[in-house]
Amino acid sequence: MRPLRPLPALRPRMRRRQRGVMLLEALIAILIFSVGVLGLVGLQASAVKQSTEARMRADAAQLAEQLIGQMWGDNRAVGNLKAKYETCTDGSCTGYTDWAATVSNTLPGATITSPTMRPSVAVNDEGIVTISIYWNAVSDDPAAARHQYNVETQIVQ
Repeated sequence: MRPLRPLPALRPRMRRRQRGVMLLEALIAILIFSVGVLGLVGLQASAVKQSTEARMRADAAQLAEQLIGQMWGDNRAVGNLKAKYETCTDGSCTGYTDWAATVSNTLPGATITSPTMRPSVAVNDEGIVTISIYWNAVSDDPAAARHQYNVETQIVQ
């Protein structure tokens, strides 16, 4: 007995059904690849933003430590620390004014003229110094909460 073969009229129909399947597979593969590339681009943007924020936090920490070093190197009497380094707006506290100008030049959005963005230094009677630094990143929404770095240390005579 001979093996059965499909009728000649059925062969063209089978070929017609499979036309475009490879094109459809290629389009799906391109779609999956595109979604992956978009995900990588988003991940890269997030990494750059986080890296920039980390650098600004490191800058704020370095600026605070710089002021603490100046205080330790100066006359450490509480009265002198208050007179020279505590937050003031009239320019009489030279240590604070010079340091605040450095902060303003280093961190974006930090400014001496704005009461909410001005760095602050407070010295209490026991010599405990509290430093707060505020800034807004360039990419931040102006209405968003500001970034803040606080440090507290005691400087004794």
